[in-house]
Amino acid sequence: MRSAELLSDAFSRIDHIVSQVLTGLDVEALNWRPGGSGNSISWLVWHLSRAQDEQVADVAGIGSVWATSAFAARFALPLEASDTGYGHSSDQVSAVHFESTKLLRDYHQAVLAQSLEYVRGLQDADLDRIVDRRWDPPVSLGVRLISILDDCVQHGGQAAYVKGLHRK
Repeated sequence: MRSAELLSDAFSRIDHIVSQVLTGLDVEALNWRPGGSGNSISWLVWHLSRAQDEQVADVAGIGSVWATSAFAARFALPLEASDTGYGHSSDQVSAVHFESTKLLRDYHQAVLAQSLEYVRGLQDADLDRIVDRRWDPPVSLGVRLISILDDCVQHGGQAAYVKGLHRK
């Protein structure tokens, strides 16, 4: 099995998590914040999708789905167009509020498609390319992709947990 196949499988698993979380949610459950201040499913899925989108686009040297497919305008969030959710205040988390799962699901699917297209074209040797010299040691493409996957899986798991909490 090639690295590209493993990476494709891993990104597809994130999609499986997101699909399971979004299935059957009503507006109240989608936007519910545990304890009144925890992250909602809306915010968690939006954030993991935005982070994956921007980071994969960066290492691939292409535009993000958010910008190139007009999702920023379609979402019309009261946030900067470049915002991915890192460091959000409680008010900013509350601003990421949706009336259904459809647009969120559409965006996540478009991000997945772009991510899969990119990783499927990688050769094993590509993963050694340095993509960030601000760290010591510098960050390779392989390490960055695993970091993206790790972050997305964690947020997907958090969203699944919030869904379970809301049911109780």
